[in-house]
Amino acid sequence: MKICHIWQRDFLLSVVRLVAGAYPVWHDDAPSPQQKIYFSNHTSHIDTLAILAALPRNVRATIRPVAARDYWDSNRFRRHVAQKLLNVVLIDRHRETGNDPLDPVREALAQGHSIILFPEGTRSTDALPQSFRSGLFHLATEFPDAALSPVYLENLQRIMPKGAVWPIPLICKVHFGEDERRSQNEDKTSFLARMRNAVVRLAPQRPAS
Repeated sequence: MKICHIWQRDFLLSVVRLVAGAYPVWHDDAPSPQQKIYFSNHTSHIDTLAILAALPRNVRATIRPVAARDYWDSNRFRRHVAQKLLNVVLIDRHRETGNDPLDPVREALAQGHSIILFPEGTRSTDALPQSFRSGLFHLATEFPDAALSPVYLENLQRIMPKGAVWPIPLICKVHFGEDERRSQNEDKTSFLARMRNAVVRLAPQRPAS
């Protein structure tokens, strides 16, 4: 990444910290640069930025967030942020091309990058995540050496609700949980439920699911 783009990225993340807080809460040891699949509840368009802003800079440099091409490739500004500042893995959520949407993510993991994934597949207005889609299961199965790191974003669904243009002045905390692994022979349904529960456990008040 070019020096000017690193400065732009750090400035953007500083703005996120100023506006939303994005304070990290470590429920285990602070993250290291080892390869991980960070997976989180999905509540707003700044979820990725909040997670990156909460992570140490040396860890942040190894991560490629996964995001929808139809949003982040929709205009020049978003495209610049995604491609030049955040090194986003853009995926096509609809299989119009006939390709597997996870193929670019597999390529990033095969190259040794960590990723940020939102297994719900779409944003939710609820405090707790919806059911997880199957992508996390397939990636955990194909890349067993990558640790699975649950993340819970507290308050972002209130700070930047759907349709909001300006953030509401509340404080977001980014909760990082203990690393998980897929158990041997664990089926998809059980695994996805267990991973969702790993995120839910990080919610401070744990509202009813």
